[in-house]
Amino acid sequence: MSDNPCCQKAVSFFGILGAFLVVGLLVYIMKQAVAPPPFNEARVQERKAALAEIRDASAKALNSYESVDPNTNSVRLTVERAMELTIEEYKNPTAARTSLVARAERANIPPPKPPEVPNKFE
Repeated sequence: MSDNPCCQKAVSFFGILGAFLVVGLLVYIMKQAVAPPPFNEARVQERKAALAEIRDASAKALNSYESVDPNTNSVRLTVERAMELTIEEYKNPTAARTSLVARAERANIPPPKPPEVPNKFE
């Protein structure tokens, strides 16, 4: 090579440009190789049916009464009824907080402790 700085800059520029083009070409090839197949109409209908089923279940859970856990007497209320009960209960804030703490403790019973591992030297 010559010692001409202009020639060295041109060679460096084309070398870097070539490296970027090679990487760009590799990215394009990878995108083509791993692209998922397009959705067909059956898959679209299946997804719409699943979404409708989830929305129906959510609407039913929000707008109906249901016994969640008979052992702890837990029930699911409608949102409107739960708000009404909360407003009525918080007319006496001290009793409401006490009741809330008691319900939380009853609903979240801690699991039993695991048995202790015996010492291998005993």
